[in-house]
Amino acid sequence: MDRPAVFSKAPAQERFVADEDETGLGAVDAVQTDGAPTSLWSEAWHSLRRRPLFWIAAALILLMIALAAVPQLFTSVDPAACQLSNSYGKPQSGHPFGFDRQGCDIYARAIYGARASVMVGVFATLGVTLLGALIGALAGFFGGWLDSVLARITDVFFAIPLVLAAIVVMSVFKQYRSTTMVVIVLTLFGWPQIARITRGAVMSVKNEEFVTASTAIGAPKMATLMRHIMPNAAAPIIVTATVSLGIFIVLEATLSFLGLGLPTEVVSWGADINKAQAALRTAPSVLFYPAGFLAATVLSFIMMGDAVRDALDPKARNR
Repeated sequence: MDRPAVFSKAPAQERFVADEDETGLGAVDAVQTDGAPTSLWSEAWHSLRRRPLFWIAAALILLMIALAAVPQLFTSVDPAACQLSNSYGKPQSGHPFGFDRQGCDIYARAIYGARASVMVGVFATLGVTLLGALIGALAGFFGGWLDSVLARITDVFFAIPLVLAAIVVMSVFKQYRSTTMVVIVLTLFGWPQIARITRGAVMSVKNEEFVTASTAIGAPKMATLMRHIMPNAAAPIIVTATVSLGIFIVLEATLSFLGLGLPTEVVSWGADINKAQAALRTAPSVLFYPAGFLAATVLSFIMMGDAVRDALDPKARNR
């Protein structure tokens, strides 16, 4: 008779039980609300502070503004006090850059030349930004027939070369040459670029949810445009205006170089460059100093524009 099979009982296997996670889903998904909210401008400033290019450009711009505002802090010499006996004189004590053909102190004229150039650049940039931003904002926000009309007007002015238009107008009204006249001419023909950039920025912002919410609660259209759309569309406008300031300084120097810009009694880098070109081979330093001040000023605003553009561009900040 066969014996029944005997099955041995297998030893019990230990089961591993993971410890209970004490961090609940509520804590994981919680949003920190005690910190101050960040904005585009605060993030841009945080990015700018870490860029050496920004600090170099800011230092140069502050220096040029100080030269334009209080030139007496940098020189006690009258730039209009000229003596022919000092014609092409070498540098000496109190006159580190020497003298030009008329015996004028080159250092004093380079210092005082910042006032006219920076003033024209700042006021022309303000005028162009205000006019261009107004036209571009109205065209981009309201659209329709207003956008079509303003767009055609912008195309007409955009097709006119700025330098050529300024030369023609300043030649016709040569007897009215002044700082105000130069600013008006540059503003009249320099706004189309700002207008196009503003129009595109406004069109990209006006379909956002906060604009729709503002319209839904019955806010006036102009209030929505000024309070909600323009602050969020200001980044490309600021970048373009910063770079344009340097361009307008160059345009003022170009007009003064051609004898069509500021009056002869106003000290200008462009006018000094025009006078110094005759002695380029014999006394190149007479041309070098006003041209160097002009180049440093324009370069500072261009570098500032590049730094601000990179700071306000989210893609650039993530690189």
